[in-house]
Amino acid sequence: MLEARALTKQFEDGRFAVKNLNFKVQPGEVFGLMGPNGAGKTTTINLFLDFIRPTSGKALVDEVEVAREPRRAKRKLAFIAENVALYPTLTAVQNVEFFGSLGAGKEGVAREEVGNALRRVGLAEDQFHSRVGSFSKGMRQKVGIAVVLAHKPSAVLFDEPTSGLDPTAAEEFLSILQVLRESETAVLMASHDLLRVRRVCDRVGIMRDGQLCELLEGEMVRETDLEETYRRVMS
Repeated sequence: MLEARALTKQFEDGRFAVKNLNFKVQPGEVFGLMGPNGAGKTTTINLFLDFIRPTSGKALVDEVEVAREPRRAKRKLAFIAENVALYPTLTAVQNVEFFGSLGAGKEGVAREEVGNALRRVGLAEDQFHSRVGSFSKGMRQKVGIAVVLAHKPSAVLFDEPTSGLDPTAAEEFLSILQVLRESETAVLMASHDLLRVRRVCDRVGIMRDGQLCELLEGEMVRETDLEETYRRVMS
């Protein structure tokens, strides 16, 4: 589970990047965070990752406060950025084994688990032993999510996951989110992609100037004209 409790980040010039942010992301839930550039989406993710410290309030992962116990919190988290960071000279299998071992300790990740993770994200088996440097962005993203599945975190953070993907890869990404949902993983996804946010998210929060201005839950996500709501919040 992810939780923001009155989470606030104020800079030295007095500007609030995030102000009094409150939300929870339950296991098996996909929470979409929307807003224009500068709304506070990436800052929120950075606070959960302990890349920056909050001015006040708390970011929690399974009730572990990130700022107080960053190492313990990070063991429960995985982060996939817009451009997935992998070793280009290593194969898909080698990348999953390497990054999986960072979370699994000395025992590492069993080869069978690596193969299962790559299959679950839909990577073709003839690509398992190909170097990642030759992969498309969508294929690299699949490997990155396979790393997540092998690591088995409680929560996953995505920052603009469908940006730059072709339509086929973007659709495949939605299927991968379903895999994470079935694994009871809490997913926080910052995105501008209104169409796919509406299709895949259980709840959607719209941010403006560091604050959560609108929260859509359950069927409201699909029944509401998300584009119109977004424009109203921004006006």
